[in-house]
Amino acid sequence: MKNFQFSTFSFQLLYAVLYAVSLLPFRILFFISDGIYGMVYYIIRYRRRVVRRNLEQSFPEMSREEILSTEREFYHWLCDYFIETIKLLSVSEAEISGRMTFKGTELIDEATKRGQSSALYMGHYCNWEWVSTLPLHINRKDCMPGELYHPLRSAVMDKLFLRIRQRFYTTCINKNEALRTIVKYYRAGRPMVIGYISDQKPKWRNIHLWIDFLNHKDTPVFTGTERIVKMTNHVFFYADMRRLGRGRYECEFRMMERDTANIPDFQLTERYMHELEQSIRRQPAYYLWTHDRWSRTKEQFDRMFYVKDGKVYERKKTP
Repeated sequence: MKNFQFSTFSFQLLYAVLYAVSLLPFRILFFISDGIYGMVYYIIRYRRRVVRRNLEQSFPEMSREEILSTEREFYHWLCDYFIETIKLLSVSEAEISGRMTFKGTELIDEATKRGQSSALYMGHYCNWEWVSTLPLHINRKDCMPGELYHPLRSAVMDKLFLRIRQRFYTTCINKNEALRTIVKYYRAGRPMVIGYISDQKPKWRNIHLWIDFLNHKDTPVFTGTERIVKMTNHVFFYADMRRLGRGRYECEFRMMERDTANIPDFQLTERYMHELEQSIRRQPAYYLWTHDRWSRTKEQFDRMFYVKDGKVYERKKTP
């Protein structure tokens, strides 16, 4: 009971402070972001070794000067991302609609009108948190706008991000309950518009596919999203984001496949990762390079596991 009360008080205090900060105009918030950048990049040096290695391995054609320039631009954007996300606590619908614009929403509405759900494949690219404002631009009366999310370890931060992500009529679906929830809506004939971020590093036992991604020959990728999408025949969209300037983004939804149920295994995932790579190469500074994306290798996997009938099994250790 005491832990619950402490957690509630901590959330209320954090929320009050961040809400007050979010009321500041963007020009002041970006001034604050510039100060945070100097501290994070030059003093704390937050995960700079990981970022530098990821950039160098992903773009061997870049000179050292280009790598360093992209690295600094990335950290500038990362600090802006933090500030822009806080701003979601209080920004008006009119202002955010002018700063986060969407293309291709009519295709989503057409799918909804046909009674078909839409799967929006995204990456940790540009400000993915701002895509939660999509319900302001689609026919949300006839569908259930939602996004999958991974519960955070901190109950306070988890509650804060749920508040941010659900402010503009989006419903957050716990990834551990995703299949059951989505199948329930599918059987009820209620269309959904679901955002999936599927570029994280999968756990060992969830690795079923290795692809060439950003100059890394064997990159492990999630295939769980594809399994859900094919099971419920969602329309497959790729959400192609661009950064137009500080606090300004554009997201274009491109329909990649209308009927997904009978698409060969892994084809949707491979197409998604290909599209994501093209987005990243266009504006490389705006991908989440602090993520240690390639720490699991195919050689390690083959030593510890084997695949049989589509399932991953651990190899028995010899005494």
